Amino acid sequence: MPVKVIMTAEDIRRTLARIAHEIIEHNKSLSGLILVGMLTRGVPLAKRLAANIKTFEGTDIPVGILDISLYRDDLDSREFKPLLNSTLIPGDISQKTIILVDDVLYTGRSTRAALDALIDFGRPHAIQLAVLVDRGHRELPIRADYIGKNIPSAHSEEIKVELTETDTIDQVAIYPAQEEGQ
Repeated sequence: MPVKVIMTAEDIRRTLARIAHEIIEHNKSLSGLILVGMLTRGVPLAKRLAANIKTFEGTDIPVGILDISLYRDDLDSREFKPLLNSTLIPGDISQKTIILVDDVLYTGRSTRAALDALIDFGRPHAIQLAVLVDRGHRELPIRADYIGKNIPSAHSEEIKVELTETDTIDQVAIYPAQEEGQ
């Protein structure tokens, strides 16, 4: 059970509409723009942002899927066994503006892994970061260009973004930390 629901389905809908407007305003041209969602929940968020941009501007923005499993810095951990998923990058990313989309920005380590993975596909003109939630506690010098909501939290809490595409409900909630072995 969540301790507290921070964002409802309507909050998420409005937030993604705002982020889509910010992306449109920040980028002089939408041509050459690619949204790349980080597995798992970054993918449906990227698709929703692309749908919003199409609604607002009438422009189709390609959406890619990025699996960062092999780029994580905890691969040498004995407990971590990556499940490999598909990465699908729509076309050549060289000289394109990539908007990397993730659900929660926390330590910055997943974003660093995603940057490494993207560079293996080409040399983009720019990479921007869009996140639904920024919970702080950065371990690396990474910041998001587009933030849905800042949610200060304790290290002992878990912030979960739940989406209908993956979890049957749209909400962002704070949960108590899981005990080891649960």
